[in-house]
Amino acid sequence: MRIVFAGSPAAAVPSLHLLAGSAHQIVAVVTREDSPRGRKRVMTPTAVAQAADELGLPVIKTNRLAGDAADAITALDADLGVIVAYGGLVREPLLSAPRLGWINLHFSLLPRWRGAAPVQHAIIAGDDITGATVFQLVEQLDAGAGFGQFTQAIGRHETAGHLLESLSQAGAGLLANVVDALADGTARAEPQTGDVTLAPKLTLDDGRLDWTFDAQSIYNRLRGVTPEPGAFTDLDGARLKILEAALTHDALPIEPGQLELVGKRVLIGTADRPMELVTVQPAGKKPMAAAAWWRGRVHASTRSTSTNTQTEDAR
Repeated sequence: MRIVFAGSPAAAVPSLHLLAGSAHQIVAVVTREDSPRGRKRVMTPTAVAQAADELGLPVIKTNRLAGDAADAITALDADLGVIVAYGGLVREPLLSAPRLGWINLHFSLLPRWRGAAPVQHAIIAGDDITGATVFQLVEQLDAGAGFGQFTQAIGRHETAGHLLESLSQAGAGLLANVVDALADGTARAEPQTGDVTLAPKLTLDDGRLDWTFDAQSIYNRLRGVTPEPGAFTDLDGARLKILEAALTHDALPIEPGQLELVGKRVLIGTADRPMELVTVQPAGKKPMAAAAWWRGRVHASTRSTSTNTQTEDAR
């Protein structure tokens, strides 16, 4: 078949590679426009654009599947559109332009977690199981009939970044199988069943940790927003990024938001048991071990103590 592939982040690259090596022909790769990245705000192509260039595939860069971009895609006379985390909506008449329409690889067990951030929301909610679904794209958000699905356990300490990487690899295989089935006419779609939950795109403020919650809920949120948008707390009016933390099982209770150095561990209080800060990143500085960060703060403020326990408050 002649395929148009639409995707943008690294999670879509395994699917692009697998389809590019299949018996089908990718007539164009659609991805979002270059955007500024890093501290120097260097204009950088998406991971999919870079992979397409390496594969020698034609690329259409657009942030909206409309206007000239939609006309160019329609003119390709594709049999099938395939979308994996492109970052934009496909509407009519483009939705019906390919002979078989569009299919979407979505990293959740639809209809649970329809939306832009299914992996993150699954972890934040404390789900034990997730997976991926390939479904027929329709105008309603992530509501089309499904062609295939698989389940996967969520590790107790797995971050959204690690889980998405794993799902993207397994999901590529599922997607390729569905494409083959559509080509030979054996694919069968089943309507989605079950309760619908939504997974909207996360904002920066979704990474703010509220220490008045229980430790497990805070830990789930930290894992769900890692690496993006990132977990943080406010300390002395400045933002402290929390890159890695751990649940404790042997520490005495601490008031929510209160920081204590207990032995060599930096602990922070929650609604029930304390959590240990492992790796942090102060504003304007590089990531560092939490204990080293604490020692630097004590040294900078010329604070001293005769015991091995010191305290501060974070909010």
